[in-house]
Amino acid sequence: MLKDIRYEKPPCKQIADTDRDCFFESGLEYNTPARGMWNIVHSGMLLPEAHEIFCCAQGCLRGVILTAAEMLTLDRMSWISVSEEDMFDGTIETDVIDGVTEIIEKLGKRPPVVLLYLSCIHLFAGVDFEAIINELHERFPDIWFSDCYMTPTMRTTVSPVAKMAAQLYDALKPMPLDPKSVNIIGNDRATDEGSELVKTIRGAGFTLRDITLCKTFDEYLEMAKGSLNITYIPTAVLAGGTLEERFGARHLYLPNSFVYDTIEENHRTLCEALGIGQTDLSAERAAADSALEAAHEVIGDTAVAIDFTAVTRPFELAELLIAHGFNVRYVIADGAGEEGDAFERLKAARPDLEIYAAANVNMLNMRYEPHEKVLAVGQKAAYYFATDNFVNIILNGGYYGYSGIVKLAELMTDAYRNEKDRKRVISLKGYGCASCLA
Repeated sequence: MLKDIRYEKPPCKQIADTDRDCFFESGLEYNTPARGMWNIVHSGMLLPEAHEIFCCAQGCLRGVILTAAEMLTLDRMSWISVSEEDMFDGTIETDVIDGVTEIIEKLGKRPPVVLLYLSCIHLFAGVDFEAIINELHERFPDIWFSDCYMTPTMRTTVSPVAKMAAQLYDALKPMPLDPKSVNIIGNDRATDEGSELVKTIRGAGFTLRDITLCKTFDEYLEMAKGSLNITYIPTAVLAGGTLEERFGARHLYLPNSFVYDTIEENHRTLCEALGIGQTDLSAERAAADSALEAAHEVIGDTAVAIDFTAVTRPFELAELLIAHGFNVRYVIADGAGEEGDAFERLKAARPDLEIYAAANVNMLNMRYEPHEKVLAVGQKAAYYFATDNFVNIILNGGYYGYSGIVKLAELMTDAYRNEKDRKRVISLKGYGCASCLA
């Protein structure tokens, strides 16, 4: 029997009734037109002078090609279309090898590195990716080939985003480690120079490198000198750990937290790793409190919604804002992840806090729901709550620690005072990357 599903309530639970490990049952999903998150095409383009080759079905190719076009980087991308015949005629590996060979021979200038992306259809067919890469290395010894993956089937194991972050550093070659060299690993945008993280590293006389700051392939190769690799985004942890295994460089995960005790602990850990005395962050902490108080004076009791695409720890941000008097009413997320402690504290302190699913198909019906004025932190929250008053950041926006809290408070104040053109802003793919649509 057919069921009328034209209107079902958007999936929502009070936090008191929510299990920290699984907020909502998995089902039919919906991808909002909030397109600011980066994809694997954007990330691959961070590697200077690299050429991307995507090998997949035509339907999938459309999306990746459009991403490159929107970035004005079509000259750095090629593709190989996979047909149905390729799946059963015994040529699926040789088609990739021969296709890549033809592409490289037709390029005007050989790239130092090729990022070769296979798709889920290749994994289903049991393709020997290692054999493909080895053969290409033999044919083109002057080029480094990195195995990359375009497959949503990886989401329950190693996510494509995490794997891509790790593969960005695959072309690095072993070099003597420089004890005064530090890398920030796995970000898609540079860390704010005003953050205590960057200021501490540079202030202690260390060279700081980041792939987002590299302009040439040779600059990128210098990252192999780093004796300390720092990650602070969860999807970058695999990359940091992989470099530690390959080169012996120490990996520190200093998560971008909104809990003051964690910020202080991260700073102590950083100073110990650098071999310097711990600096006092009391002024930075006071500045964060002052910025939040000033923002609250402007925003008052306006309802606040936070989504997981804006910050990597939305429950910690909710807890911080609530402690400073903000009326945080909604969080959009599908799980607590590494925020279990903050989630449990909120469960006890604010049992009526409402959690909405991030991608459930019935979230479409949010547009039929009446909403009070909402100040949104993040593009998904802006879309679902139909508000033009929103903070437009992705994955913390490059902000970190106390200085990041100050900046976020300022952005919230500006968002409250000044409406944005929601439809135009959130439709721009890969917020912060070079785009012909910006």
